[in-house]
Amino acid sequence: MMTQNDSDIWFEESSGSGMTSPLSQLDQSDPTTIPEASPLSLWGVALCVSGTLIVSENTIVVVAILATPSLRAPVFLLLASLALADLLAGVAVILHFLFLFCVEPTDWSDLMTSGLLATSLTASLLSLMGVALDRYLSLSHALTYGSRHSRRCAAGLLALVWLGSCLIGSGPMLGWHCLNDITSCSVARPLTRTYLSLLCGGFLLVVMVTLQLYTGICRVARRHAHAIATQRHFLPDDQSYNSKHGGRGKGLSRLLLVLGVFVSCWTPFALYGLLGDASSSPLYTYATLVPAAGNSLLNPLLYSLRNRDIRKVLLHACCPHRHTHNTHRPVDV
Repeated sequence: MMTQNDSDIWFEESSGSGMTSPLSQLDQSDPTTIPEASPLSLWGVALCVSGTLIVSENTIVVVAILATPSLRAPVFLLLASLALADLLAGVAVILHFLFLFCVEPTDWSDLMTSGLLATSLTASLLSLMGVALDRYLSLSHALTYGSRHSRRCAAGLLALVWLGSCLIGSGPMLGWHCLNDITSCSVARPLTRTYLSLLCGGFLLVVMVTLQLYTGICRVARRHAHAIATQRHFLPDDQSYNSKHGGRGKGLSRLLLVLGVFVSCWTPFALYGLLGDASSSPLYTYATLVPAAGNSLLNPLLYSLRNRDIRKVLLHACCPHRHTHNTHRPVDV
């Protein structure tokens, strides 16, 4: 006899239909009845559309970077890793949609989708921290950063990121699940509370490190601006200096936007995963997990598609007759 899972419960609450899930009808129906998938709802359409957009956006970024030999600086390797991680998150969302509304979900499908989602979100979060580290090093070591040695270090760092993410994501398949012990379930079935607590604790640690790196970026940028003003005998409030460096305020606003999106997307789920348990409402789980997954939809817009060099590559692919100069600059803050 199968029991109604959290996704079906949330579907009934959110749709307001008051219909009994096909899974729960098995107890009262003929034993030979074949289980059916849940009927499609507005939530299912939104799930499919968001997953498709995530996959499409990040596929464009990955192909643009890997197909362009000139985009081999550490920053572009990190952006490709970030896009690949977000692409896998979109694939996990689509698989969850298929198993929920198209075919009958099984224990194996739950473990596979949860493991893939944990892998992709971990790799995405670590890649975001790598992008922040790259920005900090490119400012503090502007003369030496970007060399062949730096590219090798970035490649080694990415290998560690993906190795660690795959090991973490394989936890559910290796036995870190609550399918055999419902009392040990976390707010995200079938993950155990211990496993999810370790994930959320690591997420919060990465968030704090990333915030510290961006704080260092602000300090280094301010120090550089003050040194330039001193060497050119300009005062910070001088009109000609402000006209030449008016992008500083714009850069700060972009930095605040990136930090705001990053913190607002990840913090709710990390805190809820630490404080909640299996008795918590599934509606709260979805309400906090959706922004975390939605970060994969915003990352290409905030990090990759806003970069001049990637935009030039995409423009050249759309309009090959246009001549573009490849003058690579660090990612805009």
